Amino acid sequence: MKRISFAILALCLVATSAFAAPIGLDFWHAMTGKNAEYVQIIADKFNASQSLYKINPVFKGSYIDTMTAGIAAYRAKSAPAIIQVFEVGTATMMAAKVIKPVYQLMKETGQKFDPKIYIPTITSYYSTSKGEMLSLPFNSSTSVMYYNKDAFRAAGLDPEKPPVTWPEFFEVAKKLKASGMEGGFSTNWISWIQLENFSAWHNQPFGTKANGFEGLGTELVFNTPLIQKHFETIYQLSKDKVFIYGGRENKANPLFTSGQVGMHFESIGGYANFKNTCKFDFGVARLPYYPEVAGAPQNSIIGGASLWVFDGKSKDEYKGIAQFFTFLSTPEIQALWHQNTGYLPITTAAYELTKSQGFYDKNPGPEVAIKQLLNKAPTKNSMGIRFGNFAFIREVEDQTWEDILAGKISVKDGLDSMVLYGNSQLRQFERLNK
Repeated sequence: MKRISFAILALCLVATSAFAAPIGLDFWHAMTGKNAEYVQIIADKFNASQSLYKINPVFKGSYIDTMTAGIAAYRAKSAPAIIQVFEVGTATMMAAKVIKPVYQLMKETGQKFDPKIYIPTITSYYSTSKGEMLSLPFNSSTSVMYYNKDAFRAAGLDPEKPPVTWPEFFEVAKKLKASGMEGGFSTNWISWIQLENFSAWHNQPFGTKANGFEGLGTELVFNTPLIQKHFETIYQLSKDKVFIYGGRENKANPLFTSGQVGMHFESIGGYANFKNTCKFDFGVARLPYYPEVAGAPQNSIIGGASLWVFDGKSKDEYKGIAQFFTFLSTPEIQALWHQNTGYLPITTAAYELTKSQGFYDKNPGPEVAIKQLLNKAPTKNSMGIRFGNFAFIREVEDQTWEDILAGKISVKDGLDSMVLYGNSQLRQFERLNK
């Protein structure tokens, strides 16, 4: 009789285990539009691939809102399992001491993990000096130039020959304006594109100590004659509306999608949304460069965000997170994400798979971004940016740029002011994190 009872109990335990609810893993993110749709699609695919875990994507607002909410939630002992943090939040997340490094996570959970499968230019941004990955690259991007091919044709320009150098670019912008367009060009993300990527593309230091990768004690040094010349030219062109300012972050996108301007600087991560909204033929080209600068063009740097794991979770939760990260890194899932959003594939295998599928034959834009990112081996000036309090520094750079356009401050004084304020923020970050 006891044997029968034990057998029944064992069957009940198996049945209970089989029908137990999966462990929920909240994934806080800042994606919107089509990109948010594919976050959910990938989560659904993972959830359908196994029954032990369930990834729950939760939109938490802008990048800065998401990071701030995540750190606050950690302090309140209610942090999500995974959080998406933009690239300039890397130093803040490292200093906050709230994370479980990805390389430790994968080792402790027994997941097969080889950092060499990832594209080095991307992973180096989120790794220690020893190459240990702290977070998993997710929506990695780089800045590119979009241009309206129909507008080029109307202005008598060759739609297959976008400008390569900045002098050529400014002349084309004037011709587009003269053809009847409201403006020649616009730009998003003034700091990321026209300061940080501009510096890397010309192999110029944005800051000291390899732009912060070599530790604290860094200084911003981008107030150079080259950037002063660049900003001065844009400012002068704004007076005749050859350049039109559309706002901070990616607020200038409507100027391009509506056909008001013929050229526009934006992340390659905007490619999918442009494909959905532009009613005209457009192309993607590399960033222009000044030909007199020795060594230019170098390589552009990444933007976007990576996935961080909070400390203090259970072993079972960590096993689920690690499985999800392995799933995310497969060539098929990376190719799906890359091809439908425009964000870069984080592994070489996903890039090769996409190429073999003929995707770039019909969609050359995303490959332009990849080749630009891999144009040359990164130098200390072009690995990326890693500064504390950098989100606040960017905000002041945006405000100062607006003051320059409004004629409230000269370009030289504006750049000097950006650097002075930025360095004060770096010193404050160091005092708080020693």
